[in-house]
Amino acid sequence: MKIGMNLLLWTANVTEAHDPLLMDLKKTGYEGVEIPVFEGTSEAYKSLGVKLSDIGLGSTAVTVMTPEASPISPDAKVRQAAVDRLKWVLDRGAEFKAEVLCGPLHSPLGVFSGTGSTRDERLWGIETFHQVADHAAERKITLAVEYLNRFENYFLTTAADTKAWVDEINHPACGMMWDTFHAHIEEKDSPAALEAVRDKLVHVHLSENDRGTPGTGQVRWDETFTTLKKIKYDRWVVIEAFGRALPDLAAATRVWRDLFNQPEDVYHDGLAFIRNGLGQAISNIR
Repeated sequence: MKIGMNLLLWTANVTEAHDPLLMDLKKTGYEGVEIPVFEGTSEAYKSLGVKLSDIGLGSTAVTVMTPEASPISPDAKVRQAAVDRLKWVLDRGAEFKAEVLCGPLHSPLGVFSGTGSTRDERLWGIETFHQVADHAAERKITLAVEYLNRFENYFLTTAADTKAWVDEINHPACGMMWDTFHAHIEEKDSPAALEAVRDKLVHVHLSENDRGTPGTGQVRWDETFTTLKKIKYDRWVVIEAFGRALPDLAAATRVWRDLFNQPEDVYHDGLAFIRNGLGQAISNIR
């Protein structure tokens, strides 16, 4: 497994100002970083790619969708906007050699219809993702569809439902991801749910139940690490934590209080916790 750090803890737009952070993450022992791709120029992302290569960090990418570019909209023009948006994100990801594009790519964050997902919405999304996945394959990037808890979306809220939808998309460049924060809220049996999606699992977020430092809350960490080893998962595991540095993101993630003393605690203590947990998991399954 490769261990990465999601940079949304600090910024939605990585610039030269974050060079010291990138170098410290490498020094600390991270193998990669997860880059937010929301805006920016081709030149900036190409420059970032050179910088990551020089430092020796791999990368993944993360983005979100908006109501104006929804893959599941009944409006064909809005769905086309989603295709265009995701293709743009994939193009930028390719410029810094991202291996994975993850996030709630299926629908707008924080938008609700008042009911659960419909069959029409699922079919519209499948049609959208056939086009996007073709482009992802061309850019050598794997799509990792993330389900969210029921308070952040209504379209995909469990691992089983997400796997079923990804199975219907049926494209080699499209898989799903597991996020311990959402699983902690929605799954009856997290280890069993994780094991059940093993054949579509392409990315993992390690996020505490309060979005703070992994290992300081209530997530079933021992069972999570043991299950990842049991199913022979060997891709990226990325720490995702949120703070109050970005007001818009803090509002979107409902972070109203400090969850850690300083961001350095998250990535220093988090890495040590993950390494220890994965090491213990090997003993658990022997």
